[in-house]
Amino acid sequence: MTFRKTTLLAALLSATALSAQAADLRVALQSDPDILDPDPGRSFVGRIVFTALCDKLVDITPDLEIVPQLATEWSWNEDNTQLTLQLREGVTFHDGTVFDAQAVADNIERSQTLGQSQRKTELSSITETEILGPHEIRLHLGGPDATLLAQFADRAGMMLSPKAAAEAGDDFGLNPVCSGPFKFEERVAQDRIVLSKFAEYWNADEINFDTVTYLPIPDDTVRFANLQSGDVDIIDRLAATDLPQARSAEGIEVEPVVSLGYQGLTFNLENGERGDNPWGNDPRLRRALSLLIDREALNQVVFEGAYQPANQPFPPASPWYDADNPLQGRDVEQARALLAEAGYPDGLPLEVQVPNSTQPQQVMQVIQSMAAEAGVDITLRAKEFATLLNDQAAGAFEASQIGWSGRVDPDGNTHIFLHSEGGLNDSGYSKPEVDALLQEARAVTDTAERKALYDQIQDIADADGPILYLYHQTWIWGLDDDIEGFKAYPDGMLRLEGVSKAE
Repeated sequence: MTFRKTTLLAALLSATALSAQAADLRVALQSDPDILDPDPGRSFVGRIVFTALCDKLVDITPDLEIVPQLATEWSWNEDNTQLTLQLREGVTFHDGTVFDAQAVADNIERSQTLGQSQRKTELSSITETEILGPHEIRLHLGGPDATLLAQFADRAGMMLSPKAAAEAGDDFGLNPVCSGPFKFEERVAQDRIVLSKFAEYWNADEINFDTVTYLPIPDDTVRFANLQSGDVDIIDRLAATDLPQARSAEGIEVEPVVSLGYQGLTFNLENGERGDNPWGNDPRLRRALSLLIDREALNQVVFEGAYQPANQPFPPASPWYDADNPLQGRDVEQARALLAEAGYPDGLPLEVQVPNSTQPQQVMQVIQSMAAEAGVDITLRAKEFATLLNDQAAGAFEASQIGWSGRVDPDGNTHIFLHSEGGLNDSGYSKPEVDALLQEARAVTDTAERKALYDQIQDIADADGPILYLYHQTWIWGLDDDIEGFKAYPDGMLRLEGVSKAE
C-alpha cells in the first residue's frame, strides 16, 4: 500500500510539474531591451515585452486595421481637429489604481513633457485634453493629424499607472506598472525579464500562461539551438539561413511575415562633435558608399534571398512605396568618381557601430568587403544593442547599422528620423524644406496627396543621405509545435491573447 501511495504521489507531482512548466512561456529575444519605459524606450525587443506588459489605446490586426483596446470607440469632428475617445470601463493598472480619462490625460502629458521622452513629436499635435466624463476624453489638436490613431497603436498609446509614474520619476523603467495582461516581476540585465499573469486583467480569460520569461540570446545559432532543445518555446527573428533546417525539423513551426520597416546605415551629420567628419559633412561620400553596396547580393549572401533589398523607408508592397525611385544597381566606377570629386580618390576610413548579434555583423562584413573595392576602409565596432542605442542618441558614432521595425502610417517611418526635432533623429539631420513637408503630410487626409508629399520628402532625403536603406526584413518566428493560437503580425510584435501550449 505504501508503495502504491508513493507511486501515485510521484505521478501527481510529475503531472503538477509538467502543468507548471506548460504555464511558463519562454521567449528568446535577439537582444536585451533598453529601458522598460514606453516614453524613453527605443528598442524593438522592448516593444515585444511592452506588448505583454502595457495595453494601448488601440491596436492593429494582422491586416493592419486599427481596432479597439483601451479605447472602445472614437470619433472626429468635421475638420479633424478634435478626437473623442470612449474608454473601456473596469480596467485597473497593476498597482490597483483605476484606468480612466484622467489617466489618459496624465499619460499624454508625460509623453509630451518627460525630459527623455521619444514620444514628444508623435503627440505634438495634441494641444489640450478635455475630460468629458470618467471614461470619455476629447483631444484638441493644433491642426488635423492623420497619424494620431496609428501613434496610439504603439508606445505613444501605452498607458502607465500615473501614480506609479509620478512616484518613480526617471526610475519608472526599473519597475514598470501598466495595465496589460502581465505584470512586471524581475529583470536581470543580459539574462532575463520575468512577467506574471495579472489576475485582474480585463481580458484575462484569453491569457493562458502564468508567467512569460524573455531571454536575450544575441547569437542566432544559439537562439535556434535553444528552440530545438526545448529550452525556449518561441524565438524572435529566426535567421534566414536557418529556415531550411527549421522547416524540416521535427517539433518546430515557422511563421514568417513581411515587416513594415527597414534596416540601414545612419550617419552622424550634426549630432555633436563626432558629426564633424568627412562622412557627416559631404553627401557625395554617402552616395558613393550607397553605390558600392550591391543590395541584391547582400540579400542573397546573408539572407538566402528571404528579405527585400531596400532604397527607401517603405517596402515595394507598401502603398507608400515610390515606384519612380527604383532600386539602383551597384556602380563602382560612379562611386569612385564621387569619392574623387569629394577629394578622396583613394578612399577613406569609416567607423560603423553594429549590434553584437549575428546577422547585423554579417551584413556589415559583406558591406565592408564591397566598400574596400573603392578604398573605403570600414572599421566595425560591435556593441550590445542598448549601448549602441545610447551612444547613437549621444552622438558618439560616425555611422551606425540600425533599423526600424516600421509603423502602419508612413509618418512613423519618416518624421521621427528626418524632422529636425524628431525623437529618433540621431543623425542630427535638419532641413527646413523637409520639416515643412513632413508637417504638411501629417495634416493631409487624402491618400494620394499624402503620397505625393512623401515622394518629395524621399527625393530630398535620398540626395542628402542621412540614412542609407539596405533591406526590408521579414519577421521569422520559430515556435515549438506545441504552441497554439499564434498569429504573426507585420509589426513584429508577440501578442499573447489566445496563445496557449498544448499539454
